Amino acid sequence: MSTILVTGGAGYIGSHTVLELLTAGHRVVVVDNLDNSSLESIRRVEALTGKRVDVHLLDLLDRTGLDLIFAKYRIDAVIHFAGLKAVGESTQQPLRYYHNNLTSTLHLLEAMKLAGCKTLVFSSSATVYGDPERLPIIEDQALRTTNPYGATKLWIEGITADLAKAESGWNLVMLRYFNPVGAHESGRIGEDPAGIPNNLMPFIMQVAVGRREVLSVYGNDWPTPDGTGVRDYIHVVDLAQGHVAAIDKALGGALPGWTAINLGTGNGQSVLDMVKGASKAVGRELPYRFSPRRPGDIAACYCDPAKAQRLLGWKANLGVDRMCADHWRWQKNNPQGYAQE
Repeated sequence: MSTILVTGGAGYIGSHTVLELLTAGHRVVVVDNLDNSSLESIRRVEALTGKRVDVHLLDLLDRTGLDLIFAKYRIDAVIHFAGLKAVGESTQQPLRYYHNNLTSTLHLLEAMKLAGCKTLVFSSSATVYGDPERLPIIEDQALRTTNPYGATKLWIEGITADLAKAESGWNLVMLRYFNPVGAHESGRIGEDPAGIPNNLMPFIMQVAVGRREVLSVYGNDWPTPDGTGVRDYIHVVDLAQGHVAAIDKALGGALPGWTAINLGTGNGQSVLDMVKGASKAVGRELPYRFSPRRPGDIAACYCDPAKAQRLLGWKANLGVDRMCADHWRWQKNNPQGYAQE
């Protein structure tokens, strides 16, 4: 049984990954500052799995506190989710994003090095491809980004790549994932964004549950089949299982040095495809209106997931109907998210 430190483990993707790690037999230690998450997610993960999670309320900017965590446990590997993640906000508060996301990751890498823990799976993003030069996206094509949030992901990938070149023994896996949606099939854990959602599916579901009147669809004149933006939506449970596969392969020595891997379905779905899927799950037509394109948006973004299947033995299995049904079950059971607890 390996001990995995999960930073940001109380968040949306983090909590689902903690559940999958526990199910796979790992011991999990979570570090989270609860900036955009709730401890209720971890309590529910414990209830669903019947297993305990060691949780520490800590900001990764606290280097001393981080060293104490590594001193307390023999950490075998780290999954690093923690960070600020709103694209729009990052363009308005670039210094906050650079300071938080970069400094916290440097602290984490320094603490890992001091403790002799050299296996890291990093939560990267398709934003590192910017407006992609070709579709489907493969891992070795040009990297660029259009906002400070994406730039922090790109910088962290660069920092870890330099570390792998400079020092032997590191296993550094960058998981570039696309658009996570859905929730655990129990309806007990799911996405609970603070404030106005930054992503499509929670916005759709807040309309469905009556928290918002109508969905704004940004642009209906994109060069796509129906004029709306196309993205690679992936079920969060598939995504979480991809992290477990990456941890297991890295700890087994199959991913030495530095590796970047796309996690997606390989299929592009339009905004209207997702609205139709959500309407089917909810059982009624959900209202939407077209709004002007947003600055920095792109027409289409979806990946070639072949490398993940080759290196991790992983592929996404859950389709749009399942994504929408599971997300709706979560939202219907928790109309105010974890706040109602």
